[in-house]
Amino acid sequence: MDLQILWFVLIAVLWSAYFLLEGFDFGVGMLLPFLPKDERERGQMFQTIGPVWDGNEVWLVIAGGATFAAFPVWYATMFSGFYLALLLILVALILRGVAFEFRGKINSDRWRRNWDLAIVVGSTVPALLWGVAFANIVQGVPLDEHHQYTGTLLTLLNPYALLGGLATLSLFALHGATFLALKTHGDVRVRANALVPRIGVPAIVLGGTFLLWTFFANDVLWTGLPVLVAAGALVAAVLIAIGGREGWAFVLTALAVVAVTVALFGSLYPDVLPSSTNPAFSLTTANASSTPYTLAIMSWVALAFTPLVLAYQAWTFWVFRRRISPSDIPAPTGLAPVAATPAVDPAADTGAHAR
Repeated sequence: MDLQILWFVLIAVLWSAYFLLEGFDFGVGMLLPFLPKDERERGQMFQTIGPVWDGNEVWLVIAGGATFAAFPVWYATMFSGFYLALLLILVALILRGVAFEFRGKINSDRWRRNWDLAIVVGSTVPALLWGVAFANIVQGVPLDEHHQYTGTLLTLLNPYALLGGLATLSLFALHGATFLALKTHGDVRVRANALVPRIGVPAIVLGGTFLLWTFFANDVLWTGLPVLVAAGALVAAVLIAIGGREGWAFVLTALAVVAVTVALFGSLYPDVLPSSTNPAFSLTTANASSTPYTLAIMSWVALAFTPLVLAYQAWTFWVFRRRISPSDIPAPTGLAPVAATPAVDPAADTGAHAR
């Protein structure tokens, strides 16, 4: 029982780390159509996340792997029931990763615009659908006595889940804006700071409504604390950003992201996937977990390697801690677009040879 609780908490920590780190990546991608005015400023935005975005995605792999190993029944039911939604997230993440690598390969405005659109879509879709997915996990989905999902994709698109998606979408956009204000110099920094209040108000309204709905629907009293922390952190982040304190604004949006995740997992426990069909069919930490021996081995492995992962991640952010200026961005490079070959008139060519 103790190991089951331990791994439930560890999985919550892993998802918190993923949303904290990947959240500002998503935010930067979503703000691409609104902040930069030219290619140099777009390059400035990309450079803020360029050294870290792929490392941030590793936390998703670790969270998924830990869920598979510690709670295999939860993993199987969730990934089969949410198959289409998770497939859309996977495709969006692949599209975004390919776009980061390919947009600079050809020195063409049209080429770059197309890949920029892919980055925007690849950032917006996961930011929305992760909220939809976790809202459904907390609210519960139709499961039968064999723990099989009996709903459809439309079942997942209920009002509570859609509100959760909009809440995470706005929260990650705000997180990305405070990150850009912290990591850039020049006009991008000024515009990012100006954008924080405009994003912050919808984030506070949507996130607050979603968390209050979650709190009253699940009636887990202690989760009121992270709800208050998240709400207070968002309000303080907006006010502090107006005063130009980008570092504290980013810390506060990061705190809000973690507090929201804690509130969701706290509302879920001891279930890991409630059944809306019959509470007796719900998956819990007890009936969805691996054997005690497996959990014990995993605990020793986590104890040995987690500090190394955290140390490496901290070192990476320390190395790339400097703000990015427009002067740091080189001129666009890449292969020149291939010019179209002029068509040759066969009749004219034949006549020339005859002469």
